[in-house]
Amino acid sequence: MSHAIISAYFAAFNAGDTDAMLDLMFEDVAHHVNEGKIRRGKALFAEFNAHMTRCYRENLTDLVVFASEDGSRAAAEFVVNGTYLATDDGLPEARGQQYVLPAGSFFSLDEGKITRVTTYYNLADWLAQVSRDA
Repeated sequence: MSHAIISAYFAAFNAGDTDAMLDLMFEDVAHHVNEGKIRRGKALFAEFNAHMTRCYRENLTDLVVFASEDGSRAAAEFVVNGTYLATDDGLPEARGQQYVLPAGSFFSLDEGKITRVTTYYNLADWLAQVSRDA
């Protein structure tokens, strides 16, 4: 079941459907942001996604989902294919730069809902890609 939940989460991400992502989460989900603070709750997750949608257009490919036998934990590896749309605070100026990054996410699940999502990508790699020809 956890494999299906995580696959649905990423299908919703690629569709830009934050509400569908939220439907898969506990109300007090812990969102561990790469290079950022832990955000707790669906409202902060939705706020983060709105910010990301404003600054980035991303499509995830080459998705592989792994799940523990008991369904309590899962992970996914994927490639982020993105466009930097609007300058994000503290980061280089956005000029429509394209980037391709390997990334991964880790999940905790309980009663068929996501209780934690942690995402990782190499920020130095992303910075190098969007800073080319600056």
